[in-house]
Amino acid sequence: MASLHVYSVLVVLFLTCGAVMATKENDQIIRENNCETKMGLPCVLEAFTSIFVTGSISNKCCGEVVLGKVCHSALVNRTLENPLFKDISAATIIAKSIQTWNNCLALIDSPSPSA
Repeated sequence: MASLHVYSVLVVLFLTCGAVMATKENDQIIRENNCETKMGLPCVLEAFTSIFVTGSISNKCCGEVVLGKVCHSALVNRTLENPLFKDISAATIIAKSIQTWNNCLALIDSPSPSA
């Protein structure tokens, strides 16, 4: 129970501190790292759906997601800044974003079975 409280406090601190800098910095990070060119549109849509709706993503798109943690985080944060998503829990989306990243990283890092 205490770890849940600590986790909640950390998420609130992250969101509070990050939100102030995020507005200006996300676009700059995305531009400087060419984030919008690292993933094809089908995988962008699949990753978006994974994070915001279903929680599942294909192996192929995982390969594109793990091309950059900085880009992954900046794109998710920029999406959360959009007024269309004002009613969505940022903490939940960030947690799902991290889960998607970790799942993809584990999938990409795991050795494939021998044929």
